[in-house]
Amino acid sequence: MYEWIKALHVMSVISWMAVLLYLPRLYVYHAGAEAGSDKSETFKVMERRLLRGIGNPAMIATWIFGLWAAYDAYWFTAGWFHAKMALVLLMTGYHMVMARWRKDFEADRNTRTERFYRFMNEVPAVLMVGIVILVIVKPF
Repeated sequence: MYEWIKALHVMSVISWMAVLLYLPRLYVYHAGAEAGSDKSETFKVMERRLLRGIGNPAMIATWIFGLWAAYDAYWFTAGWFHAKMALVLLMTGYHMVMARWRKDFEADRNTRTERFYRFMNEVPAVLMVGIVILVIVKPF
């Protein structure tokens, strides 16, 4: 059963990462669109569907299957696992911040620049590098 749980966890992570890498890119383009324009309204729909339809379920599935796999493999006492969980908590916090930014766009209250979102687009990639190294290498 462990292999199936791990497979479901990896599929969930891939889906979640796709959202975390694409959503801030949408924000870059949305920040450049005039509030209330057809373009802005289209971005609102895309962002809402991406976050609610894929991002939130993928994040929840990642947590469920990840904790299940960790329980089955007895990883809760491993140092590398604690470090990984810290990074996953940061990734979850980032997800929540992105959801907040989506609400700002939805209400036409965004005050951040395209450059800000370009910079923030790198955050999940950096966290992912750390997580993958910890899971594969298990340095401690």
